[in-house]
Amino acid sequence: MTLLLWLSFCSLFGAAFSCDAYIKTNQWPGRSVIVQMFEWKWLDIAEECERFLGPKGYGAIQTSPASENMVINLNGIRPWYERYQVMSYKLETRSGNEADFLNMTTRCNKVGVRVYVDVVFNHMTGGGTPETDSLSYPGVPYTEENFHHPVCDVNDYNNATEMRMCRLVGLQDLNQTMPYVRQKIIGFLNKLIDLGVAGIRVDAAKHMWPADLKEIYKYLNNLNTKFGFRKNSRPYIYQEVAKGGVITYEEYKDMGDVTEFTVGDELAQIFTGRKPLKTLKSWGTTALDMMPSENAVAFVDNHDTQRSGFILTHRNATLYKAAVAFLLAHPYGQPRITSSYYFTSFEEGPPADSEGNIISPTINEDQLCDGGWVCEHRWGPVYRMVAFRNEVMNTEVNYWWDNGNNQVAFSLGDKGFIAFNTEGSEMNVEIQTELPSGTYCDIISGQKEGTTCTGRNITVSTIGKAQITLSGAEEELYLAIHVGKESAL
Repeated sequence: MTLLLWLSFCSLFGAAFSCDAYIKTNQWPGRSVIVQMFEWKWLDIAEECERFLGPKGYGAIQTSPASENMVINLNGIRPWYERYQVMSYKLETRSGNEADFLNMTTRCNKVGVRVYVDVVFNHMTGGGTPETDSLSYPGVPYTEENFHHPVCDVNDYNNATEMRMCRLVGLQDLNQTMPYVRQKIIGFLNKLIDLGVAGIRVDAAKHMWPADLKEIYKYLNNLNTKFGFRKNSRPYIYQEVAKGGVITYEEYKDMGDVTEFTVGDELAQIFTGRKPLKTLKSWGTTALDMMPSENAVAFVDNHDTQRSGFILTHRNATLYKAAVAFLLAHPYGQPRITSSYYFTSFEEGPPADSEGNIISPTINEDQLCDGGWVCEHRWGPVYRMVAFRNEVMNTEVNYWWDNGNNQVAFSLGDKGFIAFNTEGSEMNVEIQTELPSGTYCDIISGQKEGTTCTGRNITVSTIGKAQITLSGAEEELYLAIHVGKESAL
């Protein structure tokens, strides 16, 4: 269905045909996965949209912050967190300049990949220079009067006023209640929108008053129709509200989606065996202290959690891929995956030369990345699960099966089926599915080539049953089949 036909269909039949998700995120119909392209350069993202992300069905990318930041030299390296220490709202970073940014949004939008920008306006930099110590930011400009006073630091996460009026880890805390400060923030966000972005990820939203954010969001422009957006489209907003303390997602959910950190925490507990896999039957419910699906941006890891806490990352590839597969298979939330780089210390920034310039990823013959980049989004079991997600969108979990411990399986309506085994012993069981009868290619052990499968074949009987065998000791701990062209034989 073409985009024009889809929009006409939506206008006639509305949410009954699941148009709401498309309208909210501004993604193309049939796409639903965000990938965080952490610390990538704008022109590299543009190229990746055209050669891989668009063709593989990714719906959107999240960039690193685009606003000018303080340059930090930390024992000869430039740490990743300098991108979150804002000097001005000029589009000048080591990811590129404004022209590069426009190049990226233009090229990505053309191939169906929307651009969401990580935006930082809770604070400016920490101290360290005479200007920043005196709260002088001439590039905006901001002066001392534009910040919260008296100067204090966040220590008590059960004190909402302190959380929102004091400095987060020493970063100079802007006063968004001031009309002048709001005006500068709104101008920055509207410039991004005019340059073709589809949405924003609001960093440290928890540390700003909801009433102030509401006033800022209210004056954001509609999306720029020159980039293929429908008329009167609103920017997709999702807000960082970490768990812990007195402030919860409830205060922010009516203004936009909210990051659900419980997802990564629970998946780490479950896939490492600290909780049984059967716990996943309660996924997305209050039993696991998770917010409603319609409010949640769900992820296994991100740039922060990769560096702190008990979380699954690319370092444990087998369990990580299984957790990502569950994230993309289950209908809970708006899924986002992470594409990152290798690091050995908390502070380490992206691959860079001696001058601090980011080194572009290189693509090997096997289509995986090199040059210090992980590029999880290029892993076969990951991008093929993106196709699975696109195929099973708007279905529900049916025919749940588990062995009472660490073997589970379920159908996604009559569109897909997935099974997991982390028990260590073989899973060999006949399971009821909702799929049409036929032969399917397991997209995890291989891929469809013509009319054959390079991996295992799964046969679904005329009554919807399939014999499922998983050793639980291989590189991939799961299998997945669906009715789309990539799987149905």
